[in-house]
Amino acid sequence: MSSASVVIAAGGTGGHVFPGLALAAALGKYGNVATVFAGTPRGFESKLVPAAGHELELFDVVPIMGGGVEQATRGGLSAARALSHAIEFLRRRAPRAVVSIGGYASGPVSLAATMLGIPVAIVEPNSVMGLANRILAPLARRIYLAFDRARPSFARAGTSDRVRLSGVPLREGFTPRPSSATNALRRVLVLGGSQGAQALNDRLPEALGRVAERLGGLDVVHQAGEGRDGPVRDAYVRSGLAGGRVRVVPFSTELADDLAWADLVVARAGAGTIAEIAAVGRPSLLIPFPSAADDHQAKNAEVYADAGAAVWVRQASADSARIASEVSRILGDDALRASLARGAEAQGRPEAARTIARDLLQLLEVS
Repeated sequence: MSSASVVIAAGGTGGHVFPGLALAAALGKYGNVATVFAGTPRGFESKLVPAAGHELELFDVVPIMGGGVEQATRGGLSAARALSHAIEFLRRRAPRAVVSIGGYASGPVSLAATMLGIPVAIVEPNSVMGLANRILAPLARRIYLAFDRARPSFARAGTSDRVRLSGVPLREGFTPRPSSATNALRRVLVLGGSQGAQALNDRLPEALGRVAERLGGLDVVHQAGEGRDGPVRDAYVRSGLAGGRVRVVPFSTELADDLAWADLVVARAGAGTIAEIAAVGRPSLLIPFPSAADDHQAKNAEVYADAGAAVWVRQASADSARIASEVSRILGDDALRASLARGAEAQGRPEAARTIARDLLQLLEVS
């Protein structure tokens, strides 16, 4: 058994970066492992990874899809350059493994690792297998799933013996937390993901204003996204909810505590977000991002709703009136809220980072 370095390819949104940071912390805690991240200059990783004390290798990768022939050409050329960069980077660092969690750099880095004979592990946080993982799955030594529903897709790729059901790696603090029974007012936490969600920013102030009128007031924390908090704050003023009862922030730096504070969470259905909600054990109203690849957020929400862990509404149906109706229904029914909280906690896997780290260390024979 010996020390090692591991490359974690995780970038773009907080839904990729935070699980990568959680896994890096667990690898450092349970094994003699140095972690290096691979990402791009434009993602959350460019700030979060160095701030956490980890080295970050930046790759210039742009999307291939979504912009016609010109975008496809630019994306293809950038991918080719990134692959060459990744081969040089991996030869220089000689890691024992590459862990792909997602983001534009994950494809070139994982492909380069395979070409060089470096083991690749995949973390699939969603209930449906993404395009990059469909390509990488046959090449991976380990595949860590957050949803058992994704297992058949990987089985069809001939990888059943390499699949482990682990959950999404989470940072410290996301553990079951009892709900306070002494709230003077019901408390609602709004989460649009690490970048915010314009639809939630537009609709929640009016919706929660209506709920506050029905229930005699609310306490609200609303994560609006970088540069979006000002207009959302103004919208709450117009709704009649303002002052000390509403806190609008660009980004929550104490999300585990904010979740523990809440009686209800209104959120997108990104894999990281719902894993954090479940780990703390909170009822939620999920409004999936309708343009997510393969509609994976709706499928995530459906899994949680089928398990009695959440209520979900498609964005097309979730106008302010519908949101107000659902929030009022959940907050007004103690038994329903308690049932959703129990269902969420049953879905939670707060130990996922530790589970993945220990299995990966055993695979690599690193202590």
